[in-house]
Amino acid sequence: MNIKDEQPRLKNQGKRSSWYHINPPVFFVSAVLTLLICAYAMIWSEAAAGVFVEMQRWVIDSAGWFYVLSVAGFLVFVVALAFSGFGQIRLGPDHSRPTYSYTSWFAMLFSAGMGIGLMFFGVAEPIMHYVAPPVGDPQTADAARQAMRVTLFHWGVHAWAIYAVVALSLAYFGFRLGLPLTIRSALYPLIGQRIYGPIGHAVDSFAVIGTIFGVATSLGFGVIQVNAGIAYLFDVPVNVTVQVLLITGITGIATLSVALGLDAGIRRISELNMILAVSLLVFVLVAGPTVFLLETAVQNSGMYLSNLFSMTFNLYAYEPGEWIGGWTLFYWGWWIAWSPFVGMFIARISRGRTIREFVIGVLFVPLGFTILWMTFFGGTAVYMVMVEGLTGLADAVAADTSVALFQFFEILPFSTVTSLIATLLVITFFVTSSDSGSLVVDMLTSGGGEDSPTWQRIFWALVEGAVAAALLIAGGLAALQTATIASALPFTVIMILMCWGLLRALRTESLKRSSLQGPLALPSTQYSPQSWRDRIASIIEQPGEQQVRRYIDTQVKPALAEVAAELRERGLDAHINEGDDGRAWVEVRHGEEIDFFYSVRMRPYEPPAFVLRDTRSERRKDLAYYRTEVHLREGGLGYDVMGWSRDALINDVLDQYQRHLNFLDRVR
Repeated sequence: MNIKDEQPRLKNQGKRSSWYHINPPVFFVSAVLTLLICAYAMIWSEAAAGVFVEMQRWVIDSAGWFYVLSVAGFLVFVVALAFSGFGQIRLGPDHSRPTYSYTSWFAMLFSAGMGIGLMFFGVAEPIMHYVAPPVGDPQTADAARQAMRVTLFHWGVHAWAIYAVVALSLAYFGFRLGLPLTIRSALYPLIGQRIYGPIGHAVDSFAVIGTIFGVATSLGFGVIQVNAGIAYLFDVPVNVTVQVLLITGITGIATLSVALGLDAGIRRISELNMILAVSLLVFVLVAGPTVFLLETAVQNSGMYLSNLFSMTFNLYAYEPGEWIGGWTLFYWGWWIAWSPFVGMFIARISRGRTIREFVIGVLFVPLGFTILWMTFFGGTAVYMVMVEGLTGLADAVAADTSVALFQFFEILPFSTVTSLIATLLVITFFVTSSDSGSLVVDMLTSGGGEDSPTWQRIFWALVEGAVAAALLIAGGLAALQTATIASALPFTVIMILMCWGLLRALRTESLKRSSLQGPLALPSTQYSPQSWRDRIASIIEQPGEQQVRRYIDTQVKPALAEVAAELRERGLDAHINEGDDGRAWVEVRHGEEIDFFYSVRMRPYEPPAFVLRDTRSERRKDLAYYRTEVHLREGGLGYDVMGWSRDALINDVLDQYQRHLNFLDRVR
């Protein structure tokens, strides 16, 4: 596996200027196919619906077992990685740290992942399973328990394991190995440089189309629920005209959020989502049957965990029917269809976290919130029907699931206020889905670039809104949703390959780490001829930026140049490079094997407390000191070479290069 600096490679094959940055094969192929599929679903909506329904029926009847095994495998895979020795590996260089706090991180991944689904199905799904359970008699205590168990199963760790597979692969290859942050990069260990050819373009184009239509269909169906909410609040008619206007408004807000960027836009709206969601959650707990909800929260948690294994592999083969196709397999297909979009977005916001921290955060934190949400909302709804005899709620859910939430709030106090908050929450969840989807599509069509012009992200936000509105008018949304879920089957195969590629890359890195820690064949020389008084001076004085730059220019660069020249004399492909930030590095290329990379760079640190008398930010900057640290491809090694002699630097490079050759010997 030969991983070089791949960003220039992608820039060379793409097109970039001051006002646009695209990867033409993916950008134009995705745009043309989007137009053609949209036209087919709009113009021949009935025929398209029939074709897509047959596709989905074949997938359910013939490949249901494959879905079940694959999703179970994804869950086992990510949990095993987290608690293995690979769990300590960071999604980025070893010295990297997370960009976002836990609160912001959880809010963003949850808003993009399934926040809107909880709003739509939090009341409706438990009631529907209670009225029509997969097995057994309906509307009994056993049906109620089964309803909550099945609902939590559909919205629990399996869904997040699907997202985690894609996100983990992309974050590892993108942030740790320096490959483009696109779906194609996850296949690098399997097909190598061919990811930059037709295979890679096809994989990324498939992900772009899936993201566009996944977001567009969800946006289209979601405005139906928003329409129901404002109809309840303000007596607004429920029709296509109002829904198109809602799509226009939501797309406009999403466009503004996209223009503001990830930090000012998506992060802030996601945090608002969580505040509103927690507020509604607490309200339902207090206004509903509080003791019953607390008891069922405990029981549902235990029931979910104790039945997790048996439910994972349950295909209801001995109770044949259409239930599993309409529910479990439908959900698995929908989560897989959404995984390129959600997985890439989660990867984008997870740089710097360890694999263990990532998996625990992505799997188990959303699970806890989901158990509480489904228990409080769905449990209260079931209690209303089963204990209080409010069968009208069940009838309303059966008639139209989009109004279930508002019918539910009408039974509780302050129904107008809570319905208004719920409508606002649905809108903000769709805004985060739209703007994060636009961010992902833009990254895919620009070759993984994170610095593309703002207009490109705005363009894709508008495309998603236009597709949703056009299909809503033409009646092609249902057909496209069915097609999106059917398309999950081929992407499941891609996800299996992603798991294989990630495991191969992690095993290779593990071998490299053990090689770097092994004994050297030759002893190292003493690194510095300094006297002990010189060492004291270098420890206490703490060099500034200019001093470190001067040392890199006068000592480090000449030392690296000598090493590179000698290696070239011996027939090796060695080069030295310099960065604008003062760093210098030597790179030795080994053809199809992993290259050697040794870098010395400046890294600023805050002065210790006994030096920092003035805590103003300007003063802190003035007093900052710098270390001259060694970095390999995997990240910083954490030691400072400031003051080392030229010979000492050369010997350190050779020590690391010898370790690298030991590693190559082990993986050959």
